[in-house]
Amino acid sequence: MLDNIRMAFASLWAAKMRALLTMLGIIIGIGSVIAIVTVGDSLSGSLTDSLSAFGVNNITISLQQKSSSDEATGGRTRMFGMSQPAEEDLLTDAMIEEFTAAYPDQVRAVSLTASLGSGTVGGGEDTASVTVTGVNGQYADANDLELLCGRFVKDSDGERQLAVISDLACETLFDRADASVLGQSFQVTVGSKLLTFYLAGVYEYDDSGYFSMTGDDPVTDMYIPLSAAQKLGGMDKGYQSFTVVAATGEDATEFMEQAEAFFSSFYTRNESWTVTASSMESLIEEMTSMLDTVKLAIAAIAAISLLVGGIGVMNIMLVSITERTREIGTRKALGARRGDIRLQFITEAVVICLVGGALGVALGVALGGVGASLLGTAVKPSLAAITVAVGFSMAIGVFFGYYPANKAAKLDPIEALRYE
Repeated sequence: MLDNIRMAFASLWAAKMRALLTMLGIIIGIGSVIAIVTVGDSLSGSLTDSLSAFGVNNITISLQQKSSSDEATGGRTRMFGMSQPAEEDLLTDAMIEEFTAAYPDQVRAVSLTASLGSGTVGGGEDTASVTVTGVNGQYADANDLELLCGRFVKDSDGERQLAVISDLACETLFDRADASVLGQSFQVTVGSKLLTFYLAGVYEYDDSGYFSMTGDDPVTDMYIPLSAAQKLGGMDKGYQSFTVVAATGEDATEFMEQAEAFFSSFYTRNESWTVTASSMESLIEEMTSMLDTVKLAIAAIAAISLLVGGIGVMNIMLVSITERTREIGTRKALGARRGDIRLQFITEAVVICLVGGALGVALGVALGGVGASLLGTAVKPSLAAITVAVGFSMAIGVFFGYYPANKAAKLDPIEALRYE
């Protein structure tokens, strides 16, 4: 076997350019597949990390319109006319309290929000863009908000016009973000309304996640008591959606199903609305599955070039047999068996494919690294893809090398020696 390998490398070295052109299809095919898989895995990992930052244990409970079938649609499912839920359809504080009482060990926090809209704080040139959101007291714990000074809003604040703003907005308003500015008043313009709030706390702005941009300045969140937001916005006392944070160690997917069943029980007699639950974990799984499907589809298309490369290997091996007919005849005359000749040429085909595969792996990892860097994600070469690529290279060598090798093995030694 070692002699066959040495002979294979000697044959490649004797015709370097021809061998390189033969391996080109293998190199491009394997390089393309590994590059695509590397970029796909890097992008998938980056998205997973970004989404995980929003809380893997977060479960969103939301209202959803029911669907029905009628004779007019021929049995097809149709949605009720798109509309907003009435106040009696909304999820209520009583439902939430009953839920937390039923699952005291599974619920870490419940995050309630009511958006008042986008606005600006300050006046003149010193203004900052904010999104004014009413929240309950557990919002900070549910969203891992870190306070630099002061306190977060409480449920007991009721309709008091207190606010918690980011350190960026605070520096714009007061030129500093420390305890000395707590209790000071400031104005916020929301639509056509000019509202006055008193500063209760300052939180640290985290720019690692997704955020809105206005010019060069980020749009940060401004938090006010939930009841104050509902009063200022003329909102109903209820919620279309809210977030439940499962306790650490709890199976978010299983708890999501329990939460959906619990709240859906309140809507069994409601003809228009029901409740659905979704978790960040399930969203991550769906996105990962979707990316994997796209990645595999593109990789399969790129792998077509491997078939072309395999045909090229078969072609060059047939040419090689024609050129070395007298050599084959001489070896047979000296006692070489059919199996020896077959093994020699299969070994040459496998060596060609393995060398091409190694070059393809190097090219794929390099291209994948460049692609991941351009997308701004961490490079994550797939060891599984590399292993499969090398194994596939060997399989191509055996598959496409067998026919030429078998043909060489069946040559008549007398006719081979007469061949010119």
